[in-house]
Amino acid sequence: MDANAPLPPRSGRDFIARHGETVFNAAQRLQGDAAHTPLTRAGFAQAEEMGHALRAELGAKPALSLWASPTGRALQTLAVIAEHLELDWHAAQTDARLGEIGMGSWGGRYYAEVIADVGPVFDPVSSLLRQAPDGESYSEIALRVGGWLADTAAEDGDRLVIMHGISSRVLRGVMTGAGEVAGFGAPALPGLPQGSVVMIAGGVERLVHRGTGGGGA
Repeated sequence: MDANAPLPPRSGRDFIARHGETVFNAAQRLQGDAAHTPLTRAGFAQAEEMGHALRAELGAKPALSLWASPTGRALQTLAVIAEHLELDWHAAQTDARLGEIGMGSWGGRYYAEVIADVGPVFDPVSSLLRQAPDGESYSEIALRVGGWLADTAAEDGDRLVIMHGISSRVLRGVMTGAGEVAGFGAPALPGLPQGSVVMIAGGVERLVHRGTGGGGA
């Protein structure tokens, strides 16, 4: 799919959430596409806050389909939120295209170690994470999340999508028709803390809940 091609129209609203803080976040390690990095107590508290916010927004047992990255941290976050909404976690669908940026040989390393080797890892203007030499590019992220959007465009109604810091920024950029970030070759909206939720409808984004977590990936 062409990342710049118009997306098929979809009825319904998309609630895009960033998972809660993990042990990697707390230790200042690069998670990237690691499969399972468990939530901390703060991460579970952030998931609780998202659940409260979405319950206030949508009420109990809303007509809401559930989607998540197949990582443990996304599914743990979804489990807490689903309980608040009185929805069945087991009904959730997962898709690897919702996963986080692949960090190649930087994955799992401490930020301080990588910075000592290569210098700053976050772009000072956009705050996007630099691509690792053997890692995934932002255009590749845009292609995969755009492919997921195209493949699920016929899905009616509202849905909740639990994913990650960097990949959610690109997804939100694609969904709102944002321009490419200079030097990254893909659209991306500003970052939000862990535990945040936005709602996108008709290409327009609204903040539902601002989380209390940090940034990073």
